[in-house]
Amino acid sequence: MAHYDFNMPVTEEQVRRLRVNDTVTLNGTLYGIRDATQIHMFDRGRKTRFDLNGHAVIHTAPNVKKVDKSNTYPAGYAPICIGTTTSDRMERFTRPLLSEYGVRIIIGKGGLREGSLGAFKELGGVYLAIIGGTAALETTWIEQIEDVDLDDLNPESLWKFRVKNFGPLLVAMDTHGGSLYTQVNKSARDKRAAALAALGVKS
Repeated sequence: MAHYDFNMPVTEEQVRRLRVNDTVTLNGTLYGIRDATQIHMFDRGRKTRFDLNGHAVIHTAPNVKKVDKSNTYPAGYAPICIGTTTSDRMERFTRPLLSEYGVRIIIGKGGLREGSLGAFKELGGVYLAIIGGTAALETTWIEQIEDVDLDDLNPESLWKFRVKNFGPLLVAMDTHGGSLYTQVNKSARDKRAAALAALGVKS
């Protein structure tokens, strides 16, 4: 188990060093993305002007406040509360994010499935986990909303955040086929089976 500090963007080699239960802290650029963003990008053929190659995306639709543009608020938005949403319903977008846009890191809540695990192994990507209820803390790690694209989808726009010491986050799915969610699921099933057997109940 090791800790890594990454200044974004990162390389495939850097990502492939990571193993489940390692921790990662990010600095620099982080992109916020959610369901509608990806539906428009991958189902409706819309393109972003952002270069996501080597970057991390976080599953979020942030609570922001519209303000006048300034040096402090170059995108015209002030962050209010930027939390993370459940990733599972965005499972089908993992592979195209990696293959078409070069995304290396996906950050979310609750994990992804076998299809994503295969994409991470083949294309070089990882999933970093955030637990629920930490939105207030996450918001303190975001220094600024630098830019926004596809903003007609607000709040499910494509957000460009500048972050400092974003983490530590737990590596929950890696490029080596490791998945914390698979491990936890197996452990829970084994314990259930043992408990039922001790009670004389056939599972």
